[in-house]
Amino acid sequence: MGLDPGLRRLALGTLLAAYPGPVPPDWAVDLLADGLAGHTLFGTNVHDPAQVAASTAALRAGRPDALIAIDEEGGDVTRLAHATGSPYPGNAALGAIGDVALTRRVYRSIGAELAALGITVNLAPTVDVNTADENPVIGTRSFGADPVRVAAHSAAAVTGLQAAGVAACAKHFPGHGATVTDSHHELPTVDAPLSLLRQRDLPPFAAVVAAGARAVMTAHIRVPSLTGADPATFSRAVLVDLLRTDLGFTGAVITDALEMKGAAVAAGGVGPAAVRALAAGADLLCIGARVDAALVERVAAEIVDALTDGRLATARVEQAAGRAADLAAWTRAAGGSPVTGDTELGYAAARRALRVDGVLTGLDRPLVVQLHTESTIAEGRVPWGLGPHLDGVPEIRVIATETGPAELRGLAGDRPIVLVGRHLHRLPGGPELVTALAAQHPVTVVEMGWPAQWRPAGVRAFVTTYGASHANGRAAAEALGLAG
Repeated sequence: MGLDPGLRRLALGTLLAAYPGPVPPDWAVDLLADGLAGHTLFGTNVHDPAQVAASTAALRAGRPDALIAIDEEGGDVTRLAHATGSPYPGNAALGAIGDVALTRRVYRSIGAELAALGITVNLAPTVDVNTADENPVIGTRSFGADPVRVAAHSAAAVTGLQAAGVAACAKHFPGHGATVTDSHHELPTVDAPLSLLRQRDLPPFAAVVAAGARAVMTAHIRVPSLTGADPATFSRAVLVDLLRTDLGFTGAVITDALEMKGAAVAAGGVGPAAVRALAAGADLLCIGARVDAALVERVAAEIVDALTDGRLATARVEQAAGRAADLAAWTRAAGGSPVTGDTELGYAAARRALRVDGVLTGLDRPLVVQLHTESTIAEGRVPWGLGPHLDGVPEIRVIATETGPAELRGLAGDRPIVLVGRHLHRLPGGPELVTALAAQHPVTVVEMGWPAQWRPAGVRAFVTTYGASHANGRAAAEALGLAG
């Protein structure tokens, strides 16, 4: 026996799906006609602007008010520029500059680019306060470690995006900045009382609620004082009592991807995770990136089964679907102001963010060495480093644990060495290699990750970019006098 058509449509109205490749398959469009709330675009869906615009138009043929979302944070997390790196610096750079008007302009420019392509929801900004230098998944996606500064820039980012007619989705509630594990791979724990969360993690969320953010994304993190053994995505204490009652949020609550192990493992699969998230107060369920028609139907069927057996109240799912529909209605009515994207703004901002400790002289024909770093799932395999910006100077890539200082000295000869890395303070073998090399050879370090307090002894200069976007790389190459 098939699903009840009305219940199936209701369940689909709470789901953000995805599809493979640059052209929406028929099932992706057909599901929208059947009531699917929308799709999230990932790097695999993006080849060039004209193709993206054609894709969003094809999706709207299924339903004109379909939600089309994307993770376009600027900086290290970009989908539109996944092949080259973003022309905008990320949040850490904007926070370091400290100019909230600039942050608003950058996000308005990002929003204008999205709006021109038919994208209506940006799963950004990241408003987590990054208080853990070892945080493997937030880092430079954060405006900083100071709740007041992060709150001010978060509100500016939301205002900028929504001025361009694109709904902002602030993430990851109630705050992912104090974690030291990645929720894509496991369930991180933030063992802090509510009083500390109110002081440290929640001010940016209060600020974006006050700024009118249309959506907030949940975090797959465990906060024992609030959530017990479960992630926040499954916690009414977090999504209803804290976010809606205490902070007064009235928009749509969107889950982080339910395929992530922080949610799927905790619930026993994506379908059960969807049911638990809805029961807790979530409205739009982001299934994830690896989605096909069969998975969407399984999740919808799980929701319908839960409606039938009493695990979910019909009124709760109707409320969720209604909030998703309200978000879609806002995106259709918003329109935005007549503004276009300005990538030069991004490059100028990256130059302002750059910090140099030491002296940038004597860098004639250096050996430029990029220390290999694994990308997170959130970032994806986006190019980074100085290579695309160097004028006649090659860049080699090495693994710190497999390369010794003697080998690099041999390659450099009498030339200075520029070491380029991300999160060097926690890169396996990174600190040891930099310290040993600097003791015997002229070394300049370019740090393109989170700016921890670690500084190696003996280096000629330490350059901090606050991110690894295309714009950040360009700014560093220029400061070193190596850009074409």
